[in-house]
Amino acid sequence: MQGNMSRKLHARRIEGIDKNTWVEFSQLAADYKAVNLGQGFPDFSPPHFIQEAFCKALNGGFSKHQYTRAFGHPNLVKILAKFFGRIVGREIDPMEDILVSVGAYQALFCTFQALIDEGDEVIIVEPFFDCYQPMVMMASGTAIYVPLKPVCCGPVLSSADWVLSPEELASKFSPRTKAIVINTPNNPLGKVYQQEELQMIADLCIKHDVICISDEVYEWLTYDGTKHVKIASLPGMWEHTVTIGSAGKTFSATGWKVGWAMGPGHILKHLKTVHQNSCESYFHQLPIHLHEKRLRLADCLKSVGLKPVLPQGGYFMIADISNLNVDLTDPSTKDEPYDYRFVKWLIKEKGLATIPVSAFYSPEHKDQFQKYIRFCFVKEDSTLQAAEDILRQWSDSK
Repeated sequence: MQGNMSRKLHARRIEGIDKNTWVEFSQLAADYKAVNLGQGFPDFSPPHFIQEAFCKALNGGFSKHQYTRAFGHPNLVKILAKFFGRIVGREIDPMEDILVSVGAYQALFCTFQALIDEGDEVIIVEPFFDCYQPMVMMASGTAIYVPLKPVCCGPVLSSADWVLSPEELASKFSPRTKAIVINTPNNPLGKVYQQEELQMIADLCIKHDVICISDEVYEWLTYDGTKHVKIASLPGMWEHTVTIGSAGKTFSATGWKVGWAMGPGHILKHLKTVHQNSCESYFHQLPIHLHEKRLRLADCLKSVGLKPVLPQGGYFMIADISNLNVDLTDPSTKDEPYDYRFVKWLIKEKGLATIPVSAFYSPEHKDQFQKYIRFCFVKEDSTLQAAEDILRQWSDSK
């Protein structure tokens, strides 16, 4: 059939977004059977209590396997409304203010499709999860980028040292700005926005009547006493915010694909149009569990000459590789960014998979961040040990 079609098959809206970093590096890791600290999924089972709850639901009668309310099972949206209502300090209407989706990814897709129109501009804070930009493009919007940058002087030891320039951020707002996208804790950086930083963003959103799309899928993964603040909880921001959440990230069950969008009913009703047609102790235990893995990975990276940026939240860590002297003369990768070449070399020659950080930046800022790679530490201790062994053997052989 493909050979017989005389007209173009694909839609214009997917042009330029067909290349996917995750597909490329996941396949490379599989081909070389590499220890995988690249992709952000746990290689251990979800907690026992959540598996038991899943089994109980499966055996809960025929109705659990049939159609339910299109925008989220009544029991689930009621629990989400009650739980998050306490956090944001307001009553949340479970039937109007919450949309349950097939993972946070679909919640984001519905948000962009429902709210962004041709000619609208969307400010994206870099580094960013790579679906934001293509989703803006598919909605016929224009992405405008503003990067978090490390402080100009002194060693960068924490993701808290990466900040937005108030002047640069303010300059990105225009009469065409419809939304700004933030991710806290940030993937890949692990930055958790402090209340003062969120207030700066909130003031601009209110001043320019702009929607904040706040991706908070790692909200329960914060370390060293760092507090996650929801921008929707700030004065005047509930009416300007769509908050994205994820049960898969929260309960280490990413394959379950359960996410949600939360916000005022007058905004959520538009997300529902697109969607229609297309326990607290655990929250304390998980970051404690990951805190040790985070420190372990940071110590290992420092010991072999890398400069890790200690994340305040999430389960990723980036590291500066500029001190390493590696022969990257492979002719097949000569036109690619330095971090892409380094990651491919690391997979092929050492059997360790990571992700290039420039993949999280727009073309205009990629060159400034080619000397960082991303590691995922939500892994079994045996996986982290295997990665340590690879890095130490490499370091000892230099």
